[in-house]
Amino acid sequence: MGPKERGIRLFTVHVRRGPPDVQDPGWNSLSKLNCISACIQANKAGADEALMLDPHGFVATCNSVNFFIVREGEVWTPRGAYLMRGITRTNVMALCRELGATLRECDFYLTQVYGADEAFVTGTFAGILPVVEVDGRTIGNGQRGQRTHQLQQLYAALVEADVTGGREGAW
Repeated sequence: MGPKERGIRLFTVHVRRGPPDVQDPGWNSLSKLNCISACIQANKAGADEALMLDPHGFVATCNSVNFFIVREGEVWTPRGAYLMRGITRTNVMALCRELGATLRECDFYLTQVYGADEAFVTGTFAGILPVVEVDGRTIGNGQRGQRTHQLQQLYAALVEADVTGGREGAW
């Protein structure tokens, strides 16, 4: 079983995402030392990826992927001031809307992550991966959740349609 089914583990690091006046999070640059440092810290803690907070203590993003939680059927993602607005994130948000799922771009605390029913990350290489543990705490039942699985299937179909030319303008 691979990470798309098994899920990954996150560790909240002390390294914060900086404000846009320090480094514009929308720039995909080689000078993301904070993300590299975060990745190293998470790996030393035995996690797969680092969860990073913004300067105000809200959940911001991971070191290389974007982060979502599911609470009582609603899909939440950080509001975007401290993260890269990735193509995969944008497409997953559109899929949530197509499903009629409530999608919230909002500030939320780490304690709200710990109490989430599901969590997942999105990225160009990863697609959508379930998050089953954050800081040693099990998320939901510790397995890929229904909403995450549903979004994985829809996203795979979206990619397949784009590759075969069946859905113009999807990206």
